[in-house]
Amino acid sequence: MTEPSGGSTDKPRRPVVVPAIALTAFTVVGITALLGGLSEAPDEPEPLSQGAVLDQGRYSTKFVGSRVTVEKGQFDWEEDKRFVELVFDVVNLGDDTSGIGLPPEKPESAVTMGDFAGSLIKISPAFSKDAGPFTFVRVKGGESRQLHPGVQSEVILRYRLKENEQPPEKITLDVGSFEYTADPVAAVPYWSLTSKEVGDRQMPEIKARVVLPVKKEGTT
Repeated sequence: MTEPSGGSTDKPRRPVVVPAIALTAFTVVGITALLGGLSEAPDEPEPLSQGAVLDQGRYSTKFVGSRVTVEKGQFDWEEDKRFVELVFDVVNLGDDTSGIGLPPEKPESAVTMGDFAGSLIKISPAFSKDAGPFTFVRVKGGESRQLHPGVQSEVILRYRLKENEQPPEKITLDVGSFEYTADPVAAVPYWSLTSKEVGDRQMPEIKARVVLPVKKEGTT
């Protein structure tokens, strides 16, 4: 018998099956390439919460908590002041007395700081410039701005709230650490925040990210 006109002797093609593991590998490789490679992925800072203790090189710091406090006016005509207050128990591990300083206005400016509050590289959410910050050491009978070697001190960082302004639910701190280095010119050792080169500038390294819930007025 003769084959029908237009017929084909080719056998039907089987569908090509790609193993799922190969597809998964391809996807992972593609994402890795997009991110610039696994070796270049940034390290996430250590996550810490209220009550945690961090070795910062120059200081050992306990993150006691955050709360809203009210400072009563001294006179009838003087209004009360409300603050968001962050509380730290800090031990100066160095040999010399240090100041407490202030948090940097921008993360990149922290690399020149050597005092405790300079290690609070970034505070979120950010407060307005007229809110502070204010820092002091709470001591018996008053306030101080010094941290003496080997002594645990209660350090207070404050931001003032405007009238009817609601405090944040939580505050997140990006915290750095210190290293003891020698000045290449004067050859005098000093404490500075650990940093790394990013592009054409030095940026502080974030050692830990601390989340503190803000305790509202009247809560225990």
